[in-house]
Amino acid sequence: MSWWGRVVGGTFGFMLGGPLGALMGASLGNYFDSGLNNLGQSSALNRGEPERVQMAFFTTTFALIGYVAKADGRVSRDEISLAERVMDQMQLSSQQRKAAIDLFHLGKADDFAADEVITQFRMEVGRRKNLVRMLVSILASTAYADGNFDSRELTRLEQICDLLGVNKSQLRELLEQIAAQSGFDGPRDSKDRLDAAFALLGLSPGASLPEVKKSYRRLMNQNHPDKLVAKGLPEEMIELATAKTRDIKAAYELIKLQA
Repeated sequence: MSWWGRVVGGTFGFMLGGPLGALMGASLGNYFDSGLNNLGQSSALNRGEPERVQMAFFTTTFALIGYVAKADGRVSRDEISLAERVMDQMQLSSQQRKAAIDLFHLGKADDFAADEVITQFRMEVGRRKNLVRMLVSILASTAYADGNFDSRELTRLEQICDLLGVNKSQLRELLEQIAAQSGFDGPRDSKDRLDAAFALLGLSPGASLPEVKKSYRRLMNQNHPDKLVAKGLPEEMIELATAKTRDIKAAYELIKLQA
């Protein structure tokens, strides 16, 4: 049974405690006539089990999207559109979408306990670094939704990365990739698109083909949907990873074609 199947079946018990459990409970409590308090404890999951990791990822992702979006004091239409686009790509059911929206609003609240949520998420995912990268990538996309990185949003991203064990150079690489991905997807002339392709692979224009191939393989390994799902990415988020690998592959093919 998927983690969401446990939720809608009312059998998930308190499979995720702490701040993340409180967030998910707040967003799901109205689905059950008796609330969450009367659900059984028998199906509680141990830390590291796939369904628990999936629930932690879903909960953290949408709460932190709200947290990052509100960094500059307001949530822009572009940021709301990005959150909606993420939900659309995930093909969420009406109940899942309601939970995601509730988590988004909880994350942008003034009393949102960001540090506690992030700290628990890091414990829940353990050594699954690819999941951490996926989360930061989604949050960086949120910050770039209106076409630039606001300094206050960057401060929150740095705070999140510090708690997740992501260093500044790794964050900078992800930010450059997000900006490049936007440029690669948009309508540009051939030179701009080629430059964006190099940037998407984390390279300077004119990098050698062996360097391009090495970076391509590394990024495909980090973002491969099957590997991410095996590590705990909710299956609903496969399309997000698939879209990223499509762009990585397209950038690689464009560079090879121009070589």
